[in-house]
Amino acid sequence: MYLTHSFMSDEKKQSSQPPLILIVEDHDDSLLLLSYALELLGCRFICQNDSSSTILVAKEYQPDLILLDILLPGMNGLEVVRHLKHESLTCHIPVIAVTALAGREQEERILAAGFDDYLSKPYMLEDLEAIICRLLNEKFEPYSAVEVCKES
Repeated sequence: MYLTHSFMSDEKKQSSQPPLILIVEDHDDSLLLLSYALELLGCRFICQNDSSSTILVAKEYQPDLILLDILLPGMNGLEVVRHLKHESLTCHIPVIAVTALAGREQEERILAAGFDDYLSKPYMLEDLEAIICRLLNEKFEPYSAVEVCKES
């Protein structure tokens, strides 16, 4: 697990602290991709590659949002989200399933388990940004990665 802060302009740092997002993903490439995406969006994040301490990390750091893979070794994402939603310190934290499990039936099962939203791999950066914006409302003022790319 590691904690990282993204690059932000001085004026944005002064106006508000960017949201803290906990990423739980066991595949290094997917973890790296999510961390790059969150950095582009101006978020702070904590990365974990296993689910064993997710509940403890969520209690300690109180992230604004959790991006949670479903197919994890040990405790899978469905079990983790059930525990998170039953803990008084973490039940309010929005949790997004980020998974390769596609299809309407899997999506319904995932949402019924307690996830607040669902993002199917592979995903577009704009889809990730839209979900984060919707769930974090006023806590999140993203840099539009698309606009940054157009400006270059």
